[in-house]
Amino acid sequence: MKSTIPVFFTAALLAATAAAQDRSYAVSGLEKPADIIVDEWGVPHIYANTHYDAFFVQGFNAARDRLWQIDTWRRRGLGHLSEVFGEDYVEQDRANRLFMYRGDMYREWLAYGSDAKKIAESFTAGINAYIDLIGTNPELMPPEFGLLGYEPARWHAADVVRIRSHGLLRNVGNEVGRARIACLADLDTAAIWTRLEPDWTTEIPDGLDPCEIPADVLRTYSLARSGVTFPDQAAARSSPDFELQNRLDGSNNWVISPSRTSTGRPILANDPHRGHSVPSLRYISHLVAPGMNVIGAGEPSLPGISIGHNDRIAFGLTIFSIDQEDLYVYEKQGNKYRYGDSWLSFRTVTEKVKVRGQADSTIAMSFTRHGPVIYENEEKAFAVRAGWLEPGMAPYFGSVEYMRAANWREFLGALNRWGAPSENQVYADVEGNIGYKPAGLFPNRPNWDGLLPVPGDGRYEWDGFHDMDVLPVEYNPARGFTGTANSMNLPANYPINQYPMGFEWVEPWRYTRMWQFLEEKRTYGLNDSTVLQRDYQSLLAPEIIRRIPDTLSGPAARMLKSWDGVLSLDSGPGALYMIWMYRHLRPAIAVELLPEEPGLVASIDHRELIELLAQPNFIELIGPTLDAAYADASTVLGDDPSVWAWGSIHRTRFTHPLLHLASGELAEQMAYPTYPRGGSMHTTNNTSFYSPALRVDHGASYRQVLDVGNWDAATMTNVPGQSGDPRSPFYDNLLQGWAEDRSFPLLYSREKVLEHQAFRIDLTPK
Repeated sequence: MKSTIPVFFTAALLAATAAAQDRSYAVSGLEKPADIIVDEWGVPHIYANTHYDAFFVQGFNAARDRLWQIDTWRRRGLGHLSEVFGEDYVEQDRANRLFMYRGDMYREWLAYGSDAKKIAESFTAGINAYIDLIGTNPELMPPEFGLLGYEPARWHAADVVRIRSHGLLRNVGNEVGRARIACLADLDTAAIWTRLEPDWTTEIPDGLDPCEIPADVLRTYSLARSGVTFPDQAAARSSPDFELQNRLDGSNNWVISPSRTSTGRPILANDPHRGHSVPSLRYISHLVAPGMNVIGAGEPSLPGISIGHNDRIAFGLTIFSIDQEDLYVYEKQGNKYRYGDSWLSFRTVTEKVKVRGQADSTIAMSFTRHGPVIYENEEKAFAVRAGWLEPGMAPYFGSVEYMRAANWREFLGALNRWGAPSENQVYADVEGNIGYKPAGLFPNRPNWDGLLPVPGDGRYEWDGFHDMDVLPVEYNPARGFTGTANSMNLPANYPINQYPMGFEWVEPWRYTRMWQFLEEKRTYGLNDSTVLQRDYQSLLAPEIIRRIPDTLSGPAARMLKSWDGVLSLDSGPGALYMIWMYRHLRPAIAVELLPEEPGLVASIDHRELIELLAQPNFIELIGPTLDAAYADASTVLGDDPSVWAWGSIHRTRFTHPLLHLASGELAEQMAYPTYPRGGSMHTTNNTSFYSPALRVDHGASYRQVLDVGNWDAATMTNVPGQSGDPRSPFYDNLLQGWAEDRSFPLLYSREKVLEHQAFRIDLTPK
């Protein structure tokens, strides 16, 4: 059969895989023979002869491609970093142990499904089998372990679910930010910083003094949520942009019914957005076994597939803003805290932390009835109640249930058990049905809205959790499509007073652009969804530019007023606009709003910013900041505005965290080229940044476009590559295509997989 894969991809990638060879291993723990066929894009297609062998081989393969990454994630989540990296990581180990699941494992396993424990046991046995294989094949050891001088650790099934802090969680950071703004100014200023939706006015809870919240109250919490940095720079591990990163994390998904597609089948698209990392956060796998044939993306340290399809249904997720956290403030006396009319003792847990090169360190962790204590002084203690520490809340692990569903009813049943993160799920099946359902643990706060810290004295308690049926649902909507982008998407008649799940959503620019696009015409093909995923049209930019007074006619104003708002990588006005907005205008507005601490309102809601620019004292900021931005652009892009280009400064920067330790050929293998990008955090092609340098730090970690039922027509992207091993031909194999907005095949049928096989691994029971 003639290949339909573009020659651009096959020539380059087949050459890159020349060094990859077929191999065979006998491994302990496998029930029957299995094989892994790796295609020329680095996607492993796992064919197993028993259901749970598929998860065993998935774990084995995850270790083959991502062992150093998942070993580091495990050590971080369990608080075992100091054991291999030294004493500088003891504080981070303590932070992670505070937020590790310590509850009942019987209830924990059953929360995900009847065979969740078996799946985790099989997956971790596969990881351990690969670690054992390294013992007799040392050339398989990833080079990072040699650079740092230690060996990978073995896994336990419980490790998969006890680690919780890697998920997208909310909203304790915004509670603290809102309280601090209220202390320095008022709640009206806080409402400008973050618009509450649906329309809502919050109040300071009875008994709370916003000024008693310390500026660094979230240091330990943030450290538990931060990744591992190298070399040892403890300050860098607690990012000052932590909450800004939370605001940028988002995704797009949509699904179109057969009545509106040129294929006559549903089309489902999804591109989850996360901070870019090396190796990639996402890993694409294909699991084939009796009763299961599922492909798509997940995280390499977790069994199953979170985003993708099986032979009957397709699914894709974005974050849905259920508030699953609260900060509690306690009066304190010695080792006790006030609760009601009593003084309760903190529960203290003392543990040993192994420290490389020296004696064990002893850490003490305190807990209240609400959760881990993250900060104490002489008078006050502060603890976090986190829904994600409840049973069944290991991030994304619940996908092992819904990925095996065969229809809408089974899919909804699986979502009824979904815990974290709270997600918008879109759905399609081979019968032509489409649907949408949000899911996630939904705390019932009977007497407050969760937007500010509250006293921990018993007046503010969760009264259990709401059922999933109180959240909206759509099945075969009359409009013929549905989709989400983290923005407020509750129905207009939703009873928010009765079910106040949360009021802090991502701004609507991506969501609005998506719906505009999907409403434009009657019939859509697969390429239309690809075009939307690559779209650089900013709906925000023209709104801001319209606020430039007609009295301003300098070169900056003229350049912006004639621009269409498309943030293409070669756009000169786009470069000027982004420099103006994020290096000059927003900082100036933040100083005007909160001169004592402008950083607190630096991430002001852009809709509020637009309204501020109609007020005289803010209008006065436009001219000077435009002039400053034009001078800034001239410095970084040159004196000739005709050659300015947004992509000249808005570039990728994928960097292996150990590149500074490598030399010679290994250093060359580890290094990534940089590429220009268009877009911003407000375009559907999300290319966000965390710093005034405007480099690309964030965006689509994985993309898929599915012709539901015609599975071999599916396309995907991942970045920077499938493998985390710098020696692999798949270490950066997808980066250039991703940066140039190309797509790659997501093959499904065995016939197509064999046609594009790069190499094969045969596994037999030992």
